[in-house]
Amino acid sequence: MPTKKLTDLFVERVAGPAKGRLEYFDASFPGLALRVTDKGAKSWCVFYRIDGRLRRFTIGSYPAVKPADARREAQSALDRVRAGGDPTDDKRIRRERRTPETETFGAVLNDYLEKHFRPNNRESSYLETKRAIEHDALPKWRKRPIGSITRRDVIDLIDEIIARGARVQANRTLARLKTFLKWAVQKERLTVSPIADMELPTEERARDRVLNDDELRWLWASCDEIGWPFGPLVRLLILTAQRRDEVAGMPWRELDLANKTWTIPRERTKNNLVHEVQLCDTAVTILESMPHIAGAAGLIFTTTGDTPVSGFSRTKRRLDAAMLTAKQKALGKHKVDAIPPWTLHDIRRTAATGMAKLDIQPQVVDRILNHTSGTIHGVAAIYNRFAYLDKRRAALDAWGRYVDNLLAPAPANVVQLRK
Repeated sequence: MPTKKLTDLFVERVAGPAKGRLEYFDASFPGLALRVTDKGAKSWCVFYRIDGRLRRFTIGSYPAVKPADARREAQSALDRVRAGGDPTDDKRIRRERRTPETETFGAVLNDYLEKHFRPNNRESSYLETKRAIEHDALPKWRKRPIGSITRRDVIDLIDEIIARGARVQANRTLARLKTFLKWAVQKERLTVSPIADMELPTEERARDRVLNDDELRWLWASCDEIGWPFGPLVRLLILTAQRRDEVAGMPWRELDLANKTWTIPRERTKNNLVHEVQLCDTAVTILESMPHIAGAAGLIFTTTGDTPVSGFSRTKRRLDAAMLTAKQKALGKHKVDAIPPWTLHDIRRTAATGMAKLDIQPQVVDRILNHTSGTIHGVAAIYNRFAYLDKRRAALDAWGRYVDNLLAPAPANVVQLRK
């Protein structure tokens, strides 16, 4: 059998024989082989001996399983052999124990999220991944055998997400499904991923959308229109400049309203660092007015008591409609132009831009946003432990007053952002 260095490039380009199949053994990992058939199918296996008998354990198919993944899985299989086990028998037993019910898309997805993704990622990443897949894919495929999910099924799902205007979300959903199905192949819950080589549907560009002063006024007014719980939530997005899921998942225990402080634990932040947010007077007033919903989680923005609110896409559509109504009322014209597209995340950029225009130092704004990289880099970032707490409080207080002034009737509203 030929021995090759099974690099990513070699595995991608190698062609099968004219007839039958051919196995290429890995020069850097004895026993690992790539099997290529005359139809171009490629799969990984590892050979080992038990009681002198040569055995073959199938790892999975390429491209769902890349060379580095195959080596890790081969090492795991050989470790099992050294411990006195047999990975091939283990695989057969697992297969025999499975039922159609346990191999549904919903059941395998639950195993992936709870047994693999959650233990290896931040809680905030877990919650966002779970929410995204369960929102779009799970209702369609929950009870279907995972092996019945086709490439066409995924294409149709992604096209539906794009059709509702969520092009970036379409990219995120496809990326999450690819990772999930790759895991399912590695764990032998699926023979091959139908979307292993599927490309992201849309090109992403760095966003620079900032709401102007009028749009901020209309957005604030729209929060009254949509009411609790999303109205107060969006207003806190404006006043704190924090991420949507950090605000939505806020529990009472993170707040010290007497000292006007909100402390987000590391497991809920994107950069895995504890983050202290200083609350302006208006933010404190909003939080003090919020109802206390019974539930073990102690969440503020919840309708169940146990889980944060969801349904942001529907909420955004309601905000868009309410903002257009507010614009119509403010301008008093027979017909007004639609408000340019924006996202909830643009509120965070709007707040940061507003603080910059109030002459807040960039490094202070970076700290408010909890950015680990920004105006301070390299060694300076490592040794600079100054948290700018007082300056952050002053900045968010100034931004809160600015927003208050925007809402005040003329001529009190004298400070304007340049559009």
